[in-house]
Amino acid sequence: MNFKNKLVQDLKSIVGDKYILTAKWNKQQFSKGWRYGEGEALAVVKSGTLLEIWKILKICVKADVIVIMQGANTGLTGGSTPYGSDYDRPIIIINTMRIDNIHIINSGKQIVGLAGSTLYDLEKKLEPFEREPHSVIGSTSIGASIVGGVCNNSGGSLVKRGPAYTELALYAKVNQNGELELVNELGINLGSNEEEILNNLQNRNYNKSDVKQSNKLASDNEYSNIVRQIDSNVPARYNADKRLLHGVSGSAGKVAVFAVRLDTYSIPKKNQVFYVGSNNSDVFWEIRRDILSKFKTLPTSGDYLHRDCYDAAKKYSKDTFVVIEKLGTNFLPTLFELKRKVDLLSKKIKFLPDKLSDKIMQFLSKLWPNHLPKRMEQFRNKYEHHWVIEMSDDGIEEAREYFNEFFKNKEGDFFECTKKEAEKSILHRYVAASAIGRYHALNENKTGGMLSMDIAFPRNEKDWFEKLPSEINDLLDTKFYYGHLFCHVLHLNYIVKKGVDVEELKRKLLKTYDIRGAEYPAEHNVGHEYFAKPSLIEFYKKLDPTNFFNPGIGKTSKRKDWK
Repeated sequence: MNFKNKLVQDLKSIVGDKYILTAKWNKQQFSKGWRYGEGEALAVVKSGTLLEIWKILKICVKADVIVIMQGANTGLTGGSTPYGSDYDRPIIIINTMRIDNIHIINSGKQIVGLAGSTLYDLEKKLEPFEREPHSVIGSTSIGASIVGGVCNNSGGSLVKRGPAYTELALYAKVNQNGELELVNELGINLGSNEEEILNNLQNRNYNKSDVKQSNKLASDNEYSNIVRQIDSNVPARYNADKRLLHGVSGSAGKVAVFAVRLDTYSIPKKNQVFYVGSNNSDVFWEIRRDILSKFKTLPTSGDYLHRDCYDAAKKYSKDTFVVIEKLGTNFLPTLFELKRKVDLLSKKIKFLPDKLSDKIMQFLSKLWPNHLPKRMEQFRNKYEHHWVIEMSDDGIEEAREYFNEFFKNKEGDFFECTKKEAEKSILHRYVAASAIGRYHALNENKTGGMLSMDIAFPRNEKDWFEKLPSEINDLLDTKFYYGHLFCHVLHLNYIVKKGVDVEELKRKLLKTYDIRGAEYPAEHNVGHEYFAKPSLIEFYKKLDPTNFFNPGIGKTSKRKDWK
């Protein structure tokens, strides 16, 4: 029996034949990124317990192979799949989504999320406690894992909460001597050896008295002050921020995370969404500065949408909007899984067109009537820039008085959304993220490549709305702009003209962001799309000195010992 066959047999002895995937067809949904990147893996192992992960890691360390830890595989920069074929060792993907336990502790004020637990399940589990998780839109809706958000310092759209962060976690690392170590920083007494610790956690075999009250953070406790510093020439949040690189937080798959302990948040008593429009980007700049510097209550969220992106989302994301509205977000992971399988099938059967799922869904969406409220459509016709601002409790009256006074002598207008309008406006902004992919899929014969940039601009940046030099703008077919305007994180999406060198254009674009003092990526992490900054590389090497986990991340070395 050769080395690879023996390794697969050893892994099967732990999880069973059913949970080891070796056929190319079966592996593809795990070895291909949700939007970016793909590569070959020897096998995908779908572990069912924390102890199984530990045993798999021991075998992989001994066999001197690469391990890529994977949750829901919903990342946008290819950070949880192989990328290319130039690795120096075989790759084993360990998918954790079968391990989805969530433990509520400290009367709902904190939770322990195991390796494959999801934000969606957490949101439902916290409802009886009148609490909610760090993220309540975006990643939640597509089935993203809790651990994935922490490992990527995911930002989300919530103004008061900042990037996902904790200093309390249980994880495995490979030390500089090539030995596997279990690191228990969870702040819970679980036992003295690896098997005992992992089994006790999996089975929740611990008492209230075993949960230590710690000075270590389970969330970012500084962000609400940081985002208010409107005159700072440094962005509010970005992935390479040293302040938020600690243990599993920001680790980007360079360790194997078994569990994280996180804070939860009180659900506001009242919410009100204000829909704001203007044709002058400076008006939004002024509103942003006033709210962040003068309001007693920070907004819950404040998401921006340019009119072109509004139109694209209306046309190309209509099916996603309708599915979420009619069937709920719990159906969305199933839809994406079905979509992925249809596309894989279309590649396998030659007479079927590429991107078959997009073509089917776009056709079906044309049969559905206009799904957007009348007042939103009126604002679309009047205004280029759209801003969906959600306030809660005391901040509602504060915002109401402010907007009524502000628009007496400023260009633009606002309206207070009804409950239905609020839900639709937030959902419309959310599904805009998928519009660029659909547009590209349906127009790939007429256009060139696609670029999706995730940029954090300085807090004092006045010219937040992009004005590209003609030598770059002339190379673009279409631009879609949306983002989180209060923290100046913007998602700048481009479809380039046919024949344009995408990588060269990307370098030019990044140079324009550098000149403006921006940081990138802002919240999607480096994956295989961005170069990791020196602070990130230093952090990765400290966590994973032999380059055993997820090598090549941030365009770093894929070779053993970082050679």
